[in-house]
Amino acid sequence: MRNLRILITTALVIALSSLGVSAASAADRVTTNCTSASHAQAPAARAIAAPVTVWLAGDSTMANPSSGRCPVGWGSQFDALFNSDVTVKNQAVGGRSIQTWLYEGNVSSTKGSDGECRLTSTTYSSRWQAMLNASTGLKAGDYLFIQFGINDSSSTCPRHVGPARYRQLMTMMAQAALARGAHPVLLTPVAAITCSGGTATKNRGFVNETFAAGSATRAPVIDLQTLSVSLYNSLRFCPNNGDYGGSGPLGTFFCNDHTHFDTYGAQRVAGLVAGDVRRQNLPLAAYLR
Repeated sequence: MRNLRILITTALVIALSSLGVSAASAADRVTTNCTSASHAQAPAARAIAAPVTVWLAGDSTMANPSSGRCPVGWGSQFDALFNSDVTVKNQAVGGRSIQTWLYEGNVSSTKGSDGECRLTSTTYSSRWQAMLNASTGLKAGDYLFIQFGINDSSSTCPRHVGPARYRQLMTMMAQAALARGAHPVLLTPVAAITCSGGTATKNRGFVNETFAAGSATRAPVIDLQTLSVSLYNSLRFCPNNGDYGGSGPLGTFFCNDHTHFDTYGAQRVAGLVAGDVRRQNLPLAAYLR
């Protein structure tokens, strides 16, 4: 009898010990699984978009309005298309070619033997110096949108810029952005409205030069001339009776000329640019509303 009790007691101890080990093992597995899940979720929780600044360099078709309803550059409507992580700094200025924008006050009214307007100094304009500032200017992850080519076609200085010089300056600007870890985006000049019968037609130069600068720097190019002409045709602006300045579809889109935009027109052109950012799947597209 005594031996039987010993055998039963030993069996119970072994059984209880086995249960204890199994419970502990199960508990360990649950803890491990929870910990793994926590680690798996951590990167997602940390995946918060970094703030980005989009810098704009261009002419009146991109610039903020100075007064009144016209002209309104498309750059003034660009910020509204992004979420709050994007800040747009529009440094476009009306009446500038790419060279007068870069060398404000230092482009003479005479041409050199190469046919280009002579520089009296190679000192950059304050606006370009501000963009190049190591502390407050272009930084890694920012974007620089560059669009000129409307005033550059002037035959007289200081606005005149030849094709080779245009390509050189746009390439230089893109390279400066790249050197700071920023992303240059080059744009062909937006089209004015000209008609050939019932069809809107292209009317800007420096398209090949813009694509050449893009190829040289591997920067994306937005062909805003083609996009804008396609939009004008979709809106059936041609043929037109010259109803600029507030009446009719053209008056809603353009100021009282063939070039500059009213607010609605600027919004539509800004939408074209944003749409191509998305179409080309640029990283900036992640910030679009």
